[in-house]
Amino acid sequence: MNKNRITLWTLGLTVCGLCACSEVAITGRSQLNFMPDSMMSSMSLQHYQTFLKENKTSTDAQQTERVKRVGRRIAQAITKYCRMKDIQSELRGYHWEFNLVDSNDINAWAMPGGKVVVYTGLLAVAQTEADLAVVIGHEVAHVFAKHGAERMSYNYTAQLGGMALAKAIEEKSEATQKLFLGAFGLGAQVGVMLPFSRLHESEADRLGLIFMAMAKYNPEVSIPFWQRMARTKDGKGQPPEFLSTHPSDERRISRLRRYMDEARDYYRQALRDG
Repeated sequence: MNKNRITLWTLGLTVCGLCACSEVAITGRSQLNFMPDSMMSSMSLQHYQTFLKENKTSTDAQQTERVKRVGRRIAQAITKYCRMKDIQSELRGYHWEFNLVDSNDINAWAMPGGKVVVYTGLLAVAQTEADLAVVIGHEVAHVFAKHGAERMSYNYTAQLGGMALAKAIEEKSEATQKLFLGAFGLGAQVGVMLPFSRLHESEADRLGLIFMAMAKYNPEVSIPFWQRMARTKDGKGQPPEFLSTHPSDERRISRLRRYMDEARDYYRQALRDG
């Protein structure tokens, strides 16, 4: 084994060792994440732009502005939280963008770097700005907690190792691209996200409530919203695809109730701050 290969192997093992020290802001949970934010954002932007080229954005100026307005308020709440907790470093690399796409699908998703898409079909269920804040807050929470990068890191360690892992990250290899697509469920169709784990969903529920509360949206709206979503059927009489990746069941409602006192505190403080 030559010197360069030994260096790459060492780098791979070092990266894996250091990543155990990573923590999710707010919850403090240790997470496996050695994916560079810059690389995740770059690949995200590439696939996001492809999606926008292949799908029509809504021409409804009023509804589009509503989505963007809610998105801006959520993004501002994240900035406020990070400054309040003196974790401004968590804000690096975000270039928030919120788009409304013309589709009957009841769906929404977000990607690393802050690219967020809401489908017009969701607006039949998310009828108010507070309803939209429930969805956008939850999706943005997945991004803020770097759940996609964490899942991709696990995929890396399962499929690659040592020198191959370090080299793939360094060169942004084809393997890296494939793992990115696999981590986000983008192989077949951009914008169709894979389900997150129960742990990630629980974390996104909690963070999403905090972000919408700090944006001055009543977090209590989240419970009737998810209950209404669970009763919603698509054109074929089936639950919307959104629920296959974001389960709306009694466990979720129970989680939301468990997190509600914390969220109410943030909401009251936000109202007092004006």
